Parts: sequence; structure tokens; C-alpha cells
Amino acid sequence: MAKAKYFDTAIKPERAILVGIITPLEDEELEREYLEELAFLVDTAGGITVSSFTQKMQKPDRATFVGSGKLDEIKSYVDAEDIDMVVFDDELSPTQLRNIERELKVKILDRSNLILDIFARRAKSAQAKTQVELAQLQYLLPRLTRLWTHLERQRGGIGMRGPGESQIETDRRLILNKVALLKEKLRAIDKQNETQRKNRKQLIRVALVGYTNVGKSTIMNMLSKSDVFAENKLFATLDTTVRKVVIDNLPFLLSDTVGFIRKLPHHLVECFKSTLDEVREADVLLHVVDISHPNFEDQISAVNETLKDIGALDKPIITVFNKIDIFQERQGDEDNPDFKMEDFEKSWMKKNANPAIFISATEKENIEKLRTMIYNEVLTIHKTRYPYDNLLY
Repeated sequence: MAKAKYFDTAIKPERAILVGIITPLEDEELEREYLEELAFLVDTAGGITVSSFTQKMQKPDRATFVGSGKLDEIKSYVDAEDIDMVVFDDELSPTQLRNIERELKVKILDRSNLILDIFARRAKSAQAKTQVELAQLQYLLPRLTRLWTHLERQRGGIGMRGPGESQIETDRRLILNKVALLKEKLRAIDKQNETQRKNRKQLIRVALVGYTNVGKSTIMNMLSKSDVFAENKLFATLDTTVRKVVIDNLPFLLSDTVGFIRKLPHHLVECFKSTLDEVREADVLLHVVDISHPNFEDQISAVNETLKDIGALDKPIITVFNKIDIFQERQGDEDNPDFKMEDFEKSWMKKNANPAIFISATEKENIEKLRTMIYNEVLTIHKTRYPYDNLLY
């Protein structure tokens, strides 16, 4: 009797290598951090980072991003280690993408494409799905040529329009029509959201903002006693969530928004500006910071830059330093033998005017202090906006 054959049908994660360049504007340490973040993005997308390559350059090579020698080195590694895809830390031009694909003969992604893929997986609401599709089409439009290289040999000579060129023009027209429809759909969704915001305008609004994966959704769940999806992945939350919260009989609205990230593609920021209306129209911002991250101050700067871009940096802001339990574990390390939480708190308060609090959302440490701080901020605005409401004070 013949033995039954069993086949492994499990989807194996794709093996990836990362590529970045070190320019005069950024040192090796900064590029290493960018690549660590890129590796986290690959992990979030379901891949495995095997290795990374960097090269010092004045600026990216116009044809292949990295130099020809480095590209040969990458090709040798790809062939030897059975690599499925190569991910570049910066956005590639259509020419660079085509040349690198032709040389390496594996899937080529850049940071923008990878983020779009994660956004497509995470989008749940009609608005988020529409925004992601719009961003994907805008990313695809200038890169159509490489999708039709298999028809290049069929093109005619002078005066003869080959089928490849004709197909590209057809696809470009279809994409432009689709982009117009998606923009119209987004305008309709924005009107609905604007109506919803007007209907709840009598309540003070508080918005959670911050870098991706700093614990915003965990804090949202804790304060609102809801079940917003939270995971140790980048962009775990893509859709804006709004919940009503009551602290000592004082009601307000709390919203959780998409996390920010450095090197976020410009067209993606444009597509998601409507999602950030909750931030723009909030009365108070809770800027959540992962204090356990070695470069949390750079992350603060990246968030502040985005808040400035959308005109929300002048609002009352409470800085919420999260994950102090992880931060405290580093005390006494060889690298930071004298670095204490108390010292950092004092130095931060001395340098910054905005109120700040240090918490651990997972360990419920200093949560009551956070509630009190939010209550006082909301109450101050409430007294100004509704001076004749004597029910609360």
C-alpha cells in the first residue's frame, strides 16, 4: 500500500534584506536606527529580515540607488541566501526600480511601498480603505512602464505605436479615472464625518497622538474601557476611533488616531489628512511617547513636525511618557549606570513648558494621576466654553 503524501501548505514568510545609504546629512547611528525601524515594518508585514546593507554616498545613485559594486555585492548575497525581496529605506524612482529589478531578479520594495502594504492590511473602515487605495494608485501611476516591459519587443518602429505603449496609456487613463472617483468618495465621507463632529461639538475633545507603536491604543482602552485593537506592531491602529469618557462626572470625547512615522511618504500624508481632522479639531492633545525607545526625542520631533504641518501644534498638549516599566529596567546598565527616572523628570520639566506625566499603561502605574491631569485640563476648557454650567463645579 502506497504511503500517503503530505504537503506543507503553510505560507512561509518572505526572507528580506534591507538597503540604506549614509549621506552627509545622517550618520551611521541614525541610519542604523532607520534600518531597525524598516526591519520592524518588514516584520509587521509578515516578512523576516535576514541582513542589511549600507553604503556611504553623497546622494543616491540616479540609476541604481547604490553604487554598481554594492549592487553586485547585494546580488551575490541574494543568490546565495535564497532571498525573496530587497527593501530599500528610501523611495525609489521608477528608473531605479526598473534597473534594480532587472539586476537582482527578485521582488523590490521601497519604504513607501512597504508602508502602503501594511496600511492595506490594517484598513478596516470605508474611509481608511479608500485613502489607502488612493495612495496606492498615486504611487503606481509613475511606475506603470515597468509593468509592461514584457511587451517591449512587440513595439514597432518610427510611427508605429506598439501594444505595450498603448496598454500603458489605457492603464494610465483607467487609474486617473479611478483616482478621481476615489477623491470624490473621500469628499463625501469627509462631509459625513464633519456632520458627526458637529453633532458632538458640545463635548470637549481629547485626541491621542504620537509615534507609531508607543501605546496609544492601550491607553485608549484603559481610559475608555473599550476594546480598540492593540498590538506590538507598527500601525496596529489605522482607523480613527472615538469614545465617550467620563471622569468625575465630567464627560469628554477621546479619539485614537493613526501613528506617525519618520520618512512617511508625502502622498500618504496628503491622503490621510482627512483622518487627522480629529487631531486638528481636538481641544486637547495627549502626546504619547515611548520613553523606553533609545531615540524617543527624535520621535517627539517627528510628531511635532507633523502636528505643525496640519496646524495643530498650538493646542494644549499633555506629554504622556509611557512604558516607564521598561525604561526603569535599564537603570544600572553599563551604558547608563547613573541615569535615573527622577533625574530625567526634573530635567524635562525644567526645559519644557507643557505639562508631562510618566506612566506605564500595561502596569497601570500613575494612571490615576493621568486621569486627574486630563480632568483638570478638560475642566479648564469647559469653564471657559460653558461659564454658566454650574453642575460640574
